[in-house]
Amino acid sequence: MLEIALISIWLIGAWLRVFRQSRYYQIEEYMNRRYLRWVLADWRRALPLRPLAAFGAGLVIGLVRGDAFGSYLPFFVALAAAAIAGAPPAAGEEKKPLVITQRAKRLLFGAGLASLGAAAVAIWLTSSAEIAGNAGRAAVTSGFGVALFLLAPVWLVAGNALMQPLEAALRRRYLRQAASTLDKIGPKIIGITGSYGKTTTKNFLRDIMSLRYQTYATPKSYNTLMGISLAINRDLADDYRSEYFISEMGAYVEGEIARICQLTPPDIAIVTEIGPQHLERFGSLENIKRAKYELVSHLPADGVAVFNWDNPYIHEMVAEGYPATRLTVSRAVSLAEAREQGITWLASDVCESLSGLSFRACYVPSGEQSEIATSIVGEHNVTNLLLCIAVAWHEGIPLRDIARRIRGLQPAASRLVTETTASGITIINDAYSANPLGVVSALKVLRMHDSGKRLLITPGMVELGELQAVENHKLGLLAAESATDIILIGAGQTQPILAAIQSTDFDQSRVQVLDALDDAVRWYRQNLHAGDTVLFLNDLPDTY
Repeated sequence: MLEIALISIWLIGAWLRVFRQSRYYQIEEYMNRRYLRWVLADWRRALPLRPLAAFGAGLVIGLVRGDAFGSYLPFFVALAAAAIAGAPPAAGEEKKPLVITQRAKRLLFGAGLASLGAAAVAIWLTSSAEIAGNAGRAAVTSGFGVALFLLAPVWLVAGNALMQPLEAALRRRYLRQAASTLDKIGPKIIGITGSYGKTTTKNFLRDIMSLRYQTYATPKSYNTLMGISLAINRDLADDYRSEYFISEMGAYVEGEIARICQLTPPDIAIVTEIGPQHLERFGSLENIKRAKYELVSHLPADGVAVFNWDNPYIHEMVAEGYPATRLTVSRAVSLAEAREQGITWLASDVCESLSGLSFRACYVPSGEQSEIATSIVGEHNVTNLLLCIAVAWHEGIPLRDIARRIRGLQPAASRLVTETTASGITIINDAYSANPLGVVSALKVLRMHDSGKRLLITPGMVELGELQAVENHKLGLLAAESATDIILIGAGQTQPILAAIQSTDFDQSRVQVLDALDDAVRWYRQNLHAGDTVLFLNDLPDTY
C-alpha cells in the first residue's frame, strides 16, 4: 500500500506538471517536434531542479536511517519528498495563458491515460519485486515516481499520439463542413500570403472592399488550415451574404499553403513580402519563396496575381509568367522605370509624419492618379496599401472612392498603434512581431518623436535562422541612432543587439538588459514623463 501511495503522489505531481506544460504545447500549436525542441532547448525544462533535489534529499535521509527499529520512516520521508517535488512552482509572467479548448481537453485526457498506464506498470514492478527492507523499497519506488514526474513531456506527446485518430477524424469533419459552407456561399476568394504584412494587408483590403461588396476576412491572425476552417464554420455557417472571402494564408513548411488552397481555392492572390521570418523552420529563403508561390500556382488560368515588385524574391515569382493577369506594385522606382518594366501601380512622393502617410498612387498603364492620405504610419504600409488599391481597382471600385476609404483606415492590433497615456507618455505598440523590414519603419516612427526621451523596449527578432544574429546586429545599430534609452528583454537572444549598441558612441548608461517585460514596463512608468515616447518592438511568446 505504501508503494501505491508513493507512486500516486508522484503521479499527481506529474499531472500538475502536464497541465502546466500543456500551455507551451498549445503555444507550439500541438506540434510534437516544436514542443520537444522547446523542452530540450534548456536542460532545466527537462530536468527541473526542485523535484530532483527533493528526491535526492529524501533518498539520502531514508537510506541513512535505514530500517532502524523496523521503522517506516524511509517511506514517510519519501512521501514528503514527493509532495514537495510535485507542488507547483510560483507562477511567473504568462503572456498567453492556457485556453481550455476541446482540443486541449482531449490532449490532457490522452496524457492522463498515458501517465496512468505508466504509473500502473511502476506499481506492479515495485510491488512484485523482491526488495529487502523499507529503505530499499522506498528508494526504488521513489525512483519510479521521479521518472514518472520527469517524463511529463513524454506523456503529453504520447497523449497527442493517442488522440491522433480522433483529431484526424474531427479535422476531416471540420474541413468538410467549411468546404460545404463556402460552396453554398460561392464567394470570390482572395488569398494573401507573405513572410510579413499579411494581416495588415488583409484588414486594409477588407475595409476597402466593404465600400461596395459584402466582404468577409478571416479574423485576427487566423492563417492556418484549421484556423480558417474554424472561422468559416463559426462565422459563415448561417450567413451566406459574403461576396468576397479574404483568406490569410501562413506557413511554417512547404505544402501548408497548398492545403489551405484546397479549402479556399483562390481567384485572386496577393504576395506581400518574402523575407527571413521563420527561416529556421524553412531552412532557406528559396524554400520560403516556393512555399509562398503555392498560392499563385493554385490560381486558375484566368485568376489574378498581385505582386510586390520591390521584393527580389517576389520579382522572380512574376517572371514565372503565371497567371496571365499579373499586377505589380512598387514604391521604389521612378515613373519612367515603372513604364519600362511594365509595373502596374506606382507610389510616388511618399511622405511620412506623425500625422500619418501620404503618397501619390498612379495606375501606370493609363496614368490615372490619386492622392492617398492616411493616419497610419510606417513606410512599409505604402506597399500594403498599393496591393489593396490594385485589387480593389481591378474589382471595379473607382480610385477616388478607394482613396476616400483609405483616409479612415486603422492599423491592425499591436502593429504600429500609437496612443497617449493619461500622464502624457506616447506609446507606440508594435509588439505583435518584428521583422527586418518592419523594424526599419518602426524605428523611423520613433525618431520622428523629437521632443523628450525616446525609449525602445525590445527582445529583438527571432526565428530568423542563420540570419538572426546579423539582423539583430543591424537592429542594434539602428536603435542607437533612433532611441535615447534602450531596454533589451532577455540577455540571451539580445546579445547581438547589445554588442552592436556597444560598438557605437551611444551612452551605455542608458542601456539596460532586463529579464521580463513587466520589469521594463515598471521602469518606464517610473522614469518617463509627459512628452516622452516608448516603442514596444516585438513581444516574444512564453516559449522564449
